[in-house]
Amino acid sequence: MPVPERAERVEGLVSDELIDAATLAGVPDEFQRLWTPHRMAYIQAGPEPLRDACPFCAAPGMSDEDALIVARGTTAFVLLNLFPYNSGHLLVCPYRHISHYDEATAEEVAEIAALTQQGMRVLRSVSRCDGFNIGMNQGHIAGAGIDGHLHQHIVPRWRADANFFPIIAKTKALPQLLGDVRRTVADAWNS
Repeated sequence: MPVPERAERVEGLVSDELIDAATLAGVPDEFQRLWTPHRMAYIQAGPEPLRDACPFCAAPGMSDEDALIVARGTTAFVLLNLFPYNSGHLLVCPYRHISHYDEATAEEVAEIAALTQQGMRVLRSVSRCDGFNIGMNQGHIAGAGIDGHLHQHIVPRWRADANFFPIIAKTKALPQLLGDVRRTVADAWNS
C-alpha cells in the first residue's frame, strides 16, 4: 500500500505501517458502537418533543415517511415504533384519541385486528421472524409509554434474538434503520 501524503503511525494497529485517517473507519478497536441515527430527531427537537401533543394523533397528518406509517386504514393505521424492542416493531392505532380498548367501536376493533393480522403476515414475509409478541398496555401503571392513545404492539421475534445486551447493558441492538424498515414493510404491505 502506498504511503499517503498525510499519514500518522497508529501504534499496535499494524506494525511499522503508516495509515491515513480514511483507512481507520473500518478498523476495529476496543469500543462497541450502536448506530442509532433515527434518534437524532429527538436530540434536535430537545427533551420531550411531543410532550403537549399526542404523537399518534399527529402522525396521520404527516407524510408516511416522516411519521413512519406503513399502512392506513379507514379507522386505524400502522406505524413503526420509534423506540422498538426489535427491528420491525409495529404499532396499530385507531385514528380516534381513545385510551382503552373497551372504548373502541366495533369497526375500530375489527380493523385493528385485521391490520394486526396483515402486519404479522408482512413481517413474517420480509423479516422471516419465528414468532410475535402482540399486546396492549392499558394505562401508565400497566406500562403504556403513551397511555392516552390506544395502540397495539406487534413485535417480531426470532429464535436467536435474545442476547446479553438487554439484560446486562440495558441496550437493544437494532440492525436496520427505521426508514429502511418502514420502506420494506410498506412496500410489502399490499403485495
